[in-house]
Amino acid sequence: MVDDIDRRIMTALQRDGRMSVRALAEQVHVSRAGAYARLQRLRDQGVITGFTAVVSAEKVGLGTSAYVSVSIEQNSWRQVAFAIRALPGVEQVALVGAEFDVLVQVRTRDNHELRDVVLEQIQAVPGVKATRTWLIFEEMPAHPDSVMDSPPERRRVMEQEG
Repeated sequence: MVDDIDRRIMTALQRDGRMSVRALAEQVHVSRAGAYARLQRLRDQGVITGFTAVVSAEKVGLGTSAYVSVSIEQNSWRQVAFAIRALPGVEQVALVGAEFDVLVQVRTRDNHELRDVVLEQIQAVPGVKATRTWLIFEEMPAHPDSVMDSPPERRRVMEQEG
């Protein structure tokens, strides 16, 4: 069970995953021992699954990104998902229930490299029938505390709407 203090801990860590337990305790207004115990429990229960660095794709030379929908042959999803995940530039693979089967987020240096990833690599994967590509003009990450810091009533409304 996750309570409001746990939510505040998760929100604080989403903002700064490198914060010390002491700083975390001060920010969420619990003792250091309490913050440590809660953090350990959230990790042990699989609520917090890890810590990561968020890297600016543009600043490392990956200025082009796209979503690629992939239609696949029946019963080939495991092999297709495994093969696509291994391709360079593939950032995320999601199996979806839609008019297509797989949604892939790809990041590349430019449109020419994106073309190669889609037309020469994704479409060459055995089991792939068709692709459709949506170029991403701008990305706006969700504000990390949009749901976590909301009062419970507003949070319920947001969860029902979205």
